[in-house]
Amino acid sequence: MGGWWERNIVEPGKLPLFLALFAFILTFLITRSITRMIRAGKGPFRNVSPGGTHIHHVVPGIVLTVFGGFGVIAGYGHGFGSGFAAVVFGMGVGLVLDEFALVLHLHDVYWTEQGRQSVEVVVLTAALVGLMLLGFVPFGVNGMTEEEQQDRATLIGNIALNFLIALVALVKGKLRLAVIGAFVPFVALFGAVRLARPGSPWAKRFYRKRPRARARAHVRAYRHDQRWSKLRRRFQDLVAGAPSR
Repeated sequence: MGGWWERNIVEPGKLPLFLALFAFILTFLITRSITRMIRAGKGPFRNVSPGGTHIHHVVPGIVLTVFGGFGVIAGYGHGFGSGFAAVVFGMGVGLVLDEFALVLHLHDVYWTEQGRQSVEVVVLTAALVGLMLLGFVPFGVNGMTEEEQQDRATLIGNIALNFLIALVALVKGKLRLAVIGAFVPFVALFGAVRLARPGSPWAKRFYRKRPRARARAHVRAYRHDQRWSKLRRRFQDLVAGAPSR
């Protein structure tokens, strides 16, 4: 374990990234636990409302993110200072993304259906940072040999191809597949070759005069949502608490 840790985390300079990810996930889980206790009226925690103004935790989150981010840059990613700054940065990001839905809607939707978007963003962010820790980089240039990486034309072509695949998946309304596919090309390809989701730019442009394709897209989207939405909601409720009805 020690050899793997040194070789894959410490030597490549990924320790600040690991610390930031750990602090990010831990801060999010602790924050959700506290907010659920406040909502239930249990424990010593209460909302912070000086002068009658409710201070959302996205505010200290922004402060921590700014200080932590500049601290990591100033420390060049090495030493105790950078590690500490990475932890501060991860804590700030955890607080900010926990209220991502509030920032998106500019309204307090924390315990509503829209508030579920915060959980989705947190999970997606954690997954992407985890892929970076494992050595994946955007647009899938990971599996190339040293000779291929030295060949500039091959490298540029590989990046352009994977970017195009991820872009097609995005236009087809497969946001999650497109984002993950930027790191893992096969995932983006899976989203790019399948039917577009109804309402996506691709469906509006290419299915407008193809009623069969449009109908198949609706059926496939319905079956997909029926299959996965309940499982996703249960996970979100387990992690973040059920929204108010």
